[in-house]
Amino acid sequence: MASSHPGYSAISSESRVQILHLLQTRPLRTIDELVESTGLHPNTVREHLQRLSDDGYIVSQTERRETRGRPRTLYSAATGDEEAMSPVAQRKVQEAAERGDLMRRVLPDTDNGDLNDDELHQIDALVENLIDSGFDPIVDPTDLTIDLSPCAHLGQADDAPTTRCAVHVTLLQAIVTQAGGPLNVDGLRPACNPQDCVIQLRRGSAAT
Repeated sequence: MASSHPGYSAISSESRVQILHLLQTRPLRTIDELVESTGLHPNTVREHLQRLSDDGYIVSQTERRETRGRPRTLYSAATGDEEAMSPVAQRKVQEAAERGDLMRRVLPDTDNGDLNDDELHQIDALVENLIDSGFDPIVDPTDLTIDLSPCAHLGQADDAPTTRCAVHVTLLQAIVTQAGGPLNVDGLRPACNPQDCVIQLRRGSAAT
């Protein structure tokens, strides 16, 4: 069962979603840039960045300067690629795979479709992240879907999809990239009911 407290999730905060969206759109941003774009107090931005870093959603590096002055810290969204890989996210992926392997040994009759070990480990990482984010994911290994309905982060039944959805899809793609394997996040399946949320996975290159 998923957590009943999505408020504890890093993506439950609109401000953190806004910051993540900015970093996903353009990496290597400074705190000053994020303050200007969000209108938040610098200390508030720092707190959000720390939370996002602790959860493995962003990475930072020190600016290389050729002129005098104190180097600034540059922030980027963790993509799972070598140049933007989070050690926190890597640890979570490894631990999720270990727990998934243990569960499959205990419950050998679980239907895993025709998924290979790498694909199973990618889904292990996705499922653990989704549970931590307040969802109750249901995996269909044949259709390569993860059903999150009803959306734990949608306040009203008539809410339209928001930036949060796009940010979350990008986060999930970073997780499967970090885990390694042939699966990628294709996006969300179209739905008439805004509370319906089904993630479509596919084998092959990531959707652009």
